[in-house]
Amino acid sequence: MAALPVELVSFLESLAEPHILCDRNYRILAANQAYRTKWEGQQRIVGRTCYEVSHRYQLPCDQVGESCPLQHSLRSGERERVVHLHHTPHGERFENIELSPIRDDSGEIAYFIEKIDPLPVPRTDEHARGLVGRSPAFLAMMDRVARVAPSDAAVLLQGESGTGKELVANAVHTLSRRAERPFVAVDCSGLAETLFESELFGHERGAFTGAVTRKIGLIEAASGGTLFLDEVGDIPLSIQVKLLRLLETGTFRRVGSTEVRQADLRVVSATHRPLAEMVADGTFRQDLFYRLNVFPIFLPPLRERGDDIQVLATALLPQVSHGRHLRLSGEALRWLRQYDFPGNVRELRNLLERAVLLSDGEEIDLRHLEGGLGGPLLRSTPKNEPKAALTDEALRELAASFPGSRKALARHLGLSERTLYRRLGRQA
Repeated sequence: MAALPVELVSFLESLAEPHILCDRNYRILAANQAYRTKWEGQQRIVGRTCYEVSHRYQLPCDQVGESCPLQHSLRSGERERVVHLHHTPHGERFENIELSPIRDDSGEIAYFIEKIDPLPVPRTDEHARGLVGRSPAFLAMMDRVARVAPSDAAVLLQGESGTGKELVANAVHTLSRRAERPFVAVDCSGLAETLFESELFGHERGAFTGAVTRKIGLIEAASGGTLFLDEVGDIPLSIQVKLLRLLETGTFRRVGSTEVRQADLRVVSATHRPLAEMVADGTFRQDLFYRLNVFPIFLPPLRERGDDIQVLATALLPQVSHGRHLRLSGEALRWLRQYDFPGNVRELRNLLERAVLLSDGEEIDLRHLEGGLGGPLLRSTPKNEPKAALTDEALRELAASFPGSRKALARHLGLSERTLYRRLGRQA
C-alpha cells in the first residue's frame, strides 16, 4: 500500500474534533489526536476497520441492516451524513457521522475523512424514558433530529401515542443553540378552550372574571428556548389563528392587553392525529399546518423497531426495579418481541413496572407479564400470520383482556374499527 500523503495526515491532526482517515475497504489508516484521546487506554485503532471499532461488527454496517455513509459516498461521490449508535470507552453513544471523500490524481475516490461528533443527549434520561435503540427506523429518526436541531425551523413530530414525542422534542432542544434556555411543554389536549388562550399568551389583571393578578403565559416562560406543543391537533380553531400570528410575525398579546410583545422561541409540535385529513375536514387551519410542518419527523411505532424491543426492555428494567437486580427470562423476552405493543414504549415501561411488583425473585418471567396485563396473557401470533382469523368468541376474550383502546385492538388485529365493533356485537 502506498504511503499516506504527509499533508493529509497533517491536516487531520490540525482538526479539533475527532477525525479518522479510512480507505475504500473501511480500514482506519490514521486517527487524529482528538480521536486518539477519546480512545485513550483502549486497544489499537489504526489498522482495524471502522465497523469493528465503532460497532463491534464483523461485517460492514450496510450488511447488518444499518446505513453506511461510506457506501453512500461511493455511490454519490459526495459528502454523506448519518447518525449511528457507537460503542465508546464510556458506553454506547449516539454520534453524528460526517464522511467526506478524498480523490487521487485520477479523480477516483481513494480515502475518506470521517468526523465524529457526539450528540449531547443525556443518556440517563434516554434510558429512563426510552430514547434508546439501534434499529434502522430509530436511527433514521435520530438522523433527522440531528439535522434539524441546530436550526430554528419549526418541527412537527408525528407518531402514535406512547412513541416518546416529548422525549424527541427535548432531544431537538438539547441539540440546539437554545439548549441552555427553557424547554416548556404544553399539553394541548389537557386545556379547556376558555383557559387555553390565557395559559399560552398570559393575561392582564382584570382581563376576565377571576383574573385578579397579571399572569405570564407559557410563550413568555419559554423565551429564548423551545415551546413544545403536544397534541397540537387538539388546539381550538379560535386559538389556531392567534398561534398562526405568533409563528408568522413572532408577536403576541396577553389577554386583556393591547401591547404587542415579541417572542423569541422555537416551536416544536407533536400529534398522533392525521393533521392533513383534519385540514381537508376544516377542523385544522391549512396555513397553520404549513407553518408547523416545516420539518416533519415520523416516530416509528415499537412494533416496527425489531430488536429494539429487547434493547429497550433491558434498558428500562433497571429504571423500574427500585434498586432490585432483576433480569428477564428467555421466554419473557421472546414474548415481548412478538407482542405488537399498541401503547408503544409507554406500554412497555408500564408492563415492566407492573411485572416487577409481581415478582418476588430475581427473574421476570411469563407469569409476571401475564399478571401485569391484568388477565390471560395475550399470546401474540408471529407478526407475519393473520390475527383476524380469530373466532368471534376468541375475539371477545381478547378484547376483555386487551390493555389498549378499541382502536388499538383493531390495529393489532389488522381490522377496521367498524369490523371490530360489528364482530364484538355479533352473537354466537
